[in-house]
Amino acid sequence: MQAADNITDYKALSDQLLVQNNELQIMVAALRHELAQMKKMIFGSRNERFVPTDDNNPSPQLKLDLDADTIAQCKITATTQVTYTRTKTEVTANKPKAHPGRMKLPENLRRETIILLPDFDVTGLKKIGEEITEILDLIPGELYVKQYIRPKFVKPLSETNNTVITASLPGRMMEKCMAGEGLVAQIIVDKYMDHIPLHRQLQRFARVGLIIAQSSINGWTKNVLDLLVGLYELHKQLILNSGYLNADETGIRVMDDDKKGTTHRGFYWAYHSQELKATLFDYRPGRGRDGPDDILEKYQGFLQTDGLELYNNFGTRKGIIHLLCMAHARRYFVDALNNNRLLAEHALKMFQQLYDIEARIKHAGLTGDDVIRLRQQEAVPILKVMKQWMIDEYPKLLSSSTIAKAIAYSLPRWEKLCIYTTDARLGIDNNPVENAIRPIAIGRKNYMFAGSHEAAQRAAMIYSFFNTCRLHKINPYEWLKDVLKRMHLYNSSNLHELLPQNWVKFRNPEMG
Repeated sequence: MQAADNITDYKALSDQLLVQNNELQIMVAALRHELAQMKKMIFGSRNERFVPTDDNNPSPQLKLDLDADTIAQCKITATTQVTYTRTKTEVTANKPKAHPGRMKLPENLRRETIILLPDFDVTGLKKIGEEITEILDLIPGELYVKQYIRPKFVKPLSETNNTVITASLPGRMMEKCMAGEGLVAQIIVDKYMDHIPLHRQLQRFARVGLIIAQSSINGWTKNVLDLLVGLYELHKQLILNSGYLNADETGIRVMDDDKKGTTHRGFYWAYHSQELKATLFDYRPGRGRDGPDDILEKYQGFLQTDGLELYNNFGTRKGIIHLLCMAHARRYFVDALNNNRLLAEHALKMFQQLYDIEARIKHAGLTGDDVIRLRQQEAVPILKVMKQWMIDEYPKLLSSSTIAKAIAYSLPRWEKLCIYTTDARLGIDNNPVENAIRPIAIGRKNYMFAGSHEAAQRAAMIYSFFNTCRLHKINPYEWLKDVLKRMHLYNSSNLHELLPQNWVKFRNPEMG
């Protein structure tokens, strides 16, 4: 009897140890995943490229097994044939790749011509040609003084009016500022585009013998950015009037008088219009819902975001259609490769097919109904299969596993992830606005924090303009210098001509 009791006790203990062991295995797997993610963040690049390991299908054009019944249920009534060819230069051991030759230097660069004659007398010899060798060189940027001399004149003494006559100075936005438009434009581009803090710029000026006070350069920067507020408000209104926005946010440390010895964590909220090729940055002290609630109060149209919970209420607003980013859903499965490679790879192959469809649309230059038709014919069946696959697989998985979390993220959001197939204007993901906020991450590492909440908002304003310049392939220095020279001649009726997206057209109509 005692032996039987001992066996029962041992069995209960064994079962308890098995449960504990299973829990510990889950914990170890989770900690290993967190450690791998931490190492990737610290030491590795954020590369989400996926290369399948299926040896039976080495082609980059992956295939997805779809039954005829599944495809038939899509009720496709029209067909569009799209020809898409990838070209690749063949390189073999017997035929090495030809050297591309020396880089061709841009024609718009000034040429300093130096003629070299032979050492011996060439008198009477016939010139049959010449050899031209070009060397790219640099002269450091030149600081110069623009000196206006205005002679004074007075009428003869016999005249009763002895008024002194002088020429007027050219009109300027910054009438009393010692710094010219070109200098302040370069300072601002260096700070916000190339992420060189002002104190480092002062060190660079000092090396050429120009000592500028910190208060002076701070004042120049602030005053110039304050002059652009009206242009920024117009830029904001035009973006918010577009019918499709990508939205995202990123943090910034800010000096705050109420937080001695530490910094405040504020946020830049970014709103990108693919139609206008323009980006709006808006600074807010926090990451709460009040930021986007305020700026999107009257917005109507499509709003594409990541899965952040605070965006959920926008889907319930009248006039707003909220869709989600497929790239975010995909990232969860990339992270799950080390947890369950078989299932993660299966999902990533389906994501890859969806992105391949978008690449074909872009390559073929499709628009309007042709885009919708192709997505309905090819993307929608894949999306339906993916949803059913996740429904089938999720109950088999431990809810704490990484692969289960990937499915748990995507499945409740699947309807919003699929909205992009219904309108040709929509993109599959939120990558355009994510690309817009990347430079801010570089800036954070250089200037580390904004001096105040007001300075952070001024930075948001210039980030808006400079990223829009980038999208339109405009030199931000040329744009800002020209705007500062001419802005005093504009009013509310034609101020829009100075926006980066309009600047080339109105500056030189032949280029529009």
